[in-house]
Amino acid sequence: MGSIWGIRLEYIKNLIRGHKVNLKPELIVVGMGNPGPDYAASRHNVGFWLIDSLAEKAGVRLSRTHKTTYSTHVEIHEKLVVLARPRTYVNRTGEAISYLLNRYGVRPTQLVIVYDDIHLPVGKLRIRAKGSAGGHNGIRSVICALDSNQFPRIRIGVGSPEPEDDQIGYVLGVPDDEDRSAIEHSISVGIQAISTLLCKSVDTAMSEYN
Repeated sequence: MGSIWGIRLEYIKNLIRGHKVNLKPELIVVGMGNPGPDYAASRHNVGFWLIDSLAEKAGVRLSRTHKTTYSTHVEIHEKLVVLARPRTYVNRTGEAISYLLNRYGVRPTQLVIVYDDIHLPVGKLRIRAKGSAGGHNGIRSVICALDSNQFPRIRIGVGSPEPEDDQIGYVLGVPDDEDRSAIEHSISVGIQAISTLLCKSVDTAMSEYN
């Protein structure tokens, strides 16, 4: 992890849990997914996978900070970053995002949402600075909650179901070993892209990783 970020990552302890937070993060990274063990390995939870991978590399754990959210704080390149996983289901992600932005007093442009995309090949990564929901109900929820689509997002391709297969069943299903490996590789690339976005810009991250 140190070779990627080049800086100490630390957990800001539970001292601030449940209290007003005076420290304002540079970035809030939210992984999208459904809570609970039944969904943990599903394609729809690749956003959670990235957050968990990043937290593990940083040596921190997410804890419950609100009825809508698990989160933690890390320091990356001397910048404070919040990592979060909503406790809502995907279709209600906007509730968690609204809480996070209000709690920390940051703008939607300081948000990065990581989520699955059935319109991209397995393991393909795509970064965007803004845009429509593209048919993703979780992103639609965020846009409605914020009344804005002006927030960066990282889409991780999980492939698409066969024409005769059910789309919901597909995204809630578990990828095979080959697909899982491709997705995990894109998660590693996504972590590097977040570092670039934080230290440079979303445009630079798009140029380097799309």
